[in-house]
Amino acid sequence: MEYVKDFNWKPNLTVKELVQNYGNIGFQSVELKKASEVIVKMKKNSAKIFLTFTSNMVTSGLRGFFAQIIKLKLADIIVTTVGGLEEDIMKATGEKFKIGNFNTDDVELHEKGINRVGNLFINTESYMNFEDRITPILNKLYEKQKTWAVSEMLKEIGLMLDDESSILYQAAKNNVPIFCPAITDGAFGFHLFLFQQKHKDFIVDVVKDFGNILLCTSQDDKKGVIALGGSISKHHAILACLLNGGAEYAIYMTTAHKTSGSMSGATTNEAKSWGKVKDESDIATVNGDVTIMFPLAMIYAMEVLKEDGLLEDN
Repeated sequence: MEYVKDFNWKPNLTVKELVQNYGNIGFQSVELKKASEVIVKMKKNSAKIFLTFTSNMVTSGLRGFFAQIIKLKLADIIVTTVGGLEEDIMKATGEKFKIGNFNTDDVELHEKGINRVGNLFINTESYMNFEDRITPILNKLYEKQKTWAVSEMLKEIGLMLDDESSILYQAAKNNVPIFCPAITDGAFGFHLFLFQQKHKDFIVDVVKDFGNILLCTSQDDKKGVIALGGSISKHHAILACLLNGGAEYAIYMTTAHKTSGSMSGATTNEAKSWGKVKDESDIATVNGDVTIMFPLAMIYAMEVLKEDGLLEDN
């Protein structure tokens, strides 16, 4: 049994040392340390790793970290929501988002053409610029072929970008599929609709892509899930695991609470009742802000894997 130990700062304290200390502080720090260790186990045991996140995390500065994780081969399958893909393209083509605050007058922001995501601001003009950029992309897709599974379309778009910090770019370059089951749930979906009005034979096949995510793993694969936030992205990944025998490793990080009965608040233990996570799996559920929790947990794992020669140079 572990005992509580007092934490003390020391000069040049590394992230690895900090998270190591978390294991003896208590409460969510213990869960974060456990999550870090599960990430290490996923990689060391050659699990196929599903990384899922919601669009607000791409709005934040985690976008470049996700791209780096893909580049370093620490994620094999990405599942996300469409807002993050829109904003990845926006940032890859020069758009910048501002840091504001949670208590700004939202009516005033609307009058100024500013959209708020928590304490982050996105100019409406950025969405107008997105429209100007996505139309030529859709034209190129249409010229190449008329029917696309979502993940295949996203790979093709990623190949059109030129930004090392882009999730789409790194995924395409490293052959990591990106699944977005709710592709119509945003500005991208609206432009797909408008494009299809002029090109009736242009089809984005969501059902075919469900088959693609099922076939990207198997009963024989060890499977790991890192689910950041909830939503359809989390469920799409764990459903794919369920239909392939369940995951051996699972980490959930969320601000939602289990008492809501929601997918976002559902814990890794609850997933066992569905068979999404195996009975004997290594799991951790961390309650807290992903922008704080995930970099700490992931950097600990990266430092351990680097020391063990299991992480490629950036």
